[in-house]
Amino acid sequence: MFQRKSGTLGRRSVRAWALSSTIVLIWLGGELLSAGVDRAGAAQPESDRLQTQLQAGEFSLALQLARHADESMRDERLAQIASAQRRAGAWQASLTTLAEIADDRVRADVLRSPSGAAGGGAQADFESLIDLIKGTIAPESWDDIGGPGAIDEFAGGVYVDPGGVLRKSIKHDSKLRLTSLRNDLRDATTVQTSPAGPRRSSPLRKISLTRLEKHVQLLLSAGRQPTDAMRVLAGLQRIRYVFVYPETGDLVIAGPAGDWYTDTTGRSVSVETARPVVLLDDLVVVLRGAAGDDNGVFGCSIDPTTEGLARTKRFLDESGKQPLKVGQRQSWQERLRSQLGRQNIRVFGIDPRSRAARVLVEADYHMKLIGMGLAESVAGVPCYLELVKVPPGESPPPLGVLRWWFALNYQAILANADDTAFELRGPACKVLSENELLSEQGQRVATGASEELNQEFAHYFTTHFDALASKYPIYAQLQNVFDAAVVAALVDAKDLDTRVGWHRRCFGPEGSFATARGPVPTQVDSVINHRVINRVHIIAGVSGGVSVDPWPLVDPAAMETARYGELQSARGTAPNVEPLGPWWWD
Repeated sequence: MFQRKSGTLGRRSVRAWALSSTIVLIWLGGELLSAGVDRAGAAQPESDRLQTQLQAGEFSLALQLARHADESMRDERLAQIASAQRRAGAWQASLTTLAEIADDRVRADVLRSPSGAAGGGAQADFESLIDLIKGTIAPESWDDIGGPGAIDEFAGGVYVDPGGVLRKSIKHDSKLRLTSLRNDLRDATTVQTSPAGPRRSSPLRKISLTRLEKHVQLLLSAGRQPTDAMRVLAGLQRIRYVFVYPETGDLVIAGPAGDWYTDTTGRSVSVETARPVVLLDDLVVVLRGAAGDDNGVFGCSIDPTTEGLARTKRFLDESGKQPLKVGQRQSWQERLRSQLGRQNIRVFGIDPRSRAARVLVEADYHMKLIGMGLAESVAGVPCYLELVKVPPGESPPPLGVLRWWFALNYQAILANADDTAFELRGPACKVLSENELLSEQGQRVATGASEELNQEFAHYFTTHFDALASKYPIYAQLQNVFDAAVVAALVDAKDLDTRVGWHRRCFGPEGSFATARGPVPTQVDSVINHRVINRVHIIAGVSGGVSVDPWPLVDPAAMETARYGELQSARGTAPNVEPLGPWWWD
């Protein structure tokens, strides 16, 4: 191998030859080991060879061995390598190896092991930040010391006070400065997205839930939180499609998307439409609820108490014995409201501490304010009291309780022949109604029927829902939660997660992704109003809630089959990308 040019080798030449031969022997030794032969020339089992390489810190050789292993053993060996890399302090390399693991169960087991994670999915805790903000921004203005200002864990038009009472938020300068501070904190702690990224407008953006979960899982394992783009699902404005790609292991939701920003109420909204975008938090909460005891049926109710109704009836009987004097109407109305007291709030089927639960409650409460003429409506949606007509000499409607509630409103779920593409069609939300009688003891008696005026209000609200959602973002948020409910039902009814090998070890009920939580709303001031027609007082109170039952929609008998390939065209194919490749595409 070496050839002497002339004469005797000098000392320098001899040393060079010796060094070269050592390098050659080491290199040959590496080749012998990687070929499965030990120094004595005996063959090594693959498992022993892997352990030998890991003990020697030869992670590159170990990865080559794992990648060429039988498919049934590949994930297990990659998991061993990722754990060894973590123990050696090679955190980034370990994340890259974990990304190659196809089975999310194996990846989750590594991350749960004592040496498997640098950090974790700690529960979102806003208390420390809130205390800091209250101590630095207009300290004398906050509600807990008698001021008008309010701050809460969730953005929106309501908040929950320390007693669990749902109250309307008050907008003022401190609130605007708080939003500015929140934006500054977000910009300082998240990676900014280029205009060519998820912020660009797209008529059909596809979000792979399986790939997104892997990205989130790996971020949490490194002690980091999901990026802003992940939390708003790349600016997704509505969920219109669900696509399944068994060949690449992708379960995808899709719809129009584009740039987003944080508005003055703290909501993440579309730059193009100003409507709230779909949130990862809400989707995960609803997916987890589908695996709960209520089997994906969830909602809320806001109801007056029996005692309050009984007091109200007695008060009306007594005050009706003589007409009101001039100037007494306002005080009479306040006494009427105080007799009814607060209504009870109940959330079922999903985590009552979640943002999604707060959306249900706020939407229901606000709808009742519009129905009673206590909040501004839109053209074409009169309040219930405006609909009441009492001809001269006739009696007004008897005191009862109107019941209004939100329910799903989809025309149909469209599916292709092999159940790999689904389309959600319809406005998502509608209002239903019922009249309830009131006994002397304040008991509400269900009638199972809705009188004409009650039906009219529900019809007007449903017909003009889009206009209401444009005026009040809470209704658009309700649509997004309803879309998520249909997705969760489709996943369960059609075994979509099983078909793509997804076990939801991060987004599932026991997953490491921690959704934001806040105080549970338990009560709210009663919604009641009255109107004088022909010197007669017309009093109306309201109860109701939100009822989400997506199962009738995903029943095979109710679903429609797509024709002419329109769904298949929208589905297309999922890109084959590297393990840490993009989780969204257009």
